[in-house]
Amino acid sequence: MESARIVGALARYTGDFALAEDVSQEALAEALVAWARDGEPANPVGWLLATARRRAIDAFRRRSALDARYTLLAGQLGEGESSSGALGAGARTGRGGGSDELPWDPDRVDDDVLALMFVACHPVLSPEARVALTLRVVGGLSSEEIARAFLVPVPTIQARITRAKKTIAAARVPFELPPADERRDRLGGVLSVLYVIFSEGSTATAGESLLRPDLAHEALRLARMLAAMLPDETEVHGLLALFELTAARFPARTDPDGDPVLLEDQDRRRWDRSAIRRGLAAMGRATSAGRGLGPYGLQAAIAACHDSAPSVAETDWERIVLLYEALGRVAPSPVVDLNRAVAIAMAGSPEKALAAVDDLVATARLSGSHLLPSVRGELLVRLGRITEARAELELAARLCRNERERRVLERKASALA
Repeated sequence: MESARIVGALARYTGDFALAEDVSQEALAEALVAWARDGEPANPVGWLLATARRRAIDAFRRRSALDARYTLLAGQLGEGESSSGALGAGARTGRGGGSDELPWDPDRVDDDVLALMFVACHPVLSPEARVALTLRVVGGLSSEEIARAFLVPVPTIQARITRAKKTIAAARVPFELPPADERRDRLGGVLSVLYVIFSEGSTATAGESLLRPDLAHEALRLARMLAAMLPDETEVHGLLALFELTAARFPARTDPDGDPVLLEDQDRRRWDRSAIRRGLAAMGRATSAGRGLGPYGLQAAIAACHDSAPSVAETDWERIVLLYEALGRVAPSPVVDLNRAVAIAMAGSPEKALAAVDDLVATARLSGSHLLPSVRGELLVRLGRITEARAELELAARLCRNERERRVLERKASALA
């Protein structure tokens, strides 16, 4: 839970992103042994930070000694002393000073996490590498979860993360928030990362739980902080609005046993009205500049349609169809096309929706995802093609990695027998 904050504080202290991650892992490994033997310390985070800092100092000393030996062998002692001194100074002071105080300032924890995101989204990395590295280090997502989010093989994601770490180290990227005039260049990557973290939190791609509220609320917290730091960036407010309006429905999305509750069956009285008000206020700030909505703002507008409707039947589905069409032009993707097909069906045209879904099937743009057969099965049910619908829902259940969603799909398929 504290990994991003710990790595962020250590990176600020050492000025070395890769070293910060390494020593935090070493401290955790040491904790597994020491805490089982001696008991959990009163301040677990402080213990991890202190242990990791000692490991970092040891690493600096090893580097310094190794450099000195290399210099001596090369007969360039003067140059070696200068290099060794610089390394020693970094080990003694870094960004955290030479005292025994922990490199952990409660007033700067949030800045550390956000700075870590901006470092991982540095322009020296490719867009794909930025997102993969930040999701792994800041979001705490596994390589498998990131691969599922981007519909790519796990080894591809692992290779991106490894290359990204090496590139960050080779480029000597400083651990700090970039100057205001450079933040825009990295902002797109940061927003993408927050979006994927929140998406995994709002509907987990695998596991026993439908929701992962810890991930979703961390993304929401960072989005609020980002909006305060960049008040003139309308798409930041659009992303924040999307998070608030989506999280508002969390209390009604699962039953007491943790099973999913479909939108038409949710008790809307359980929706968080304060979150809806905050989301609508953020929407207002996103539209106040008059420049039009970006991809996150358009998705927030769709969420606002749902949150303001008294029921599924009374939802403005025609407006949602138009918003998905606009989103498809701004940020085209097969998932957007699939959601648009759902909205078309809800607006009263299931035949037209099925034709759109069949186009996605023909192009194999969502191959391997349970979403496509799930939607196709629902549309076939509406059209009375029960045998085909059951086959699609059974396929969707086999492809689904989330246990809760899989059980819902299996029940739907069985009910068609």
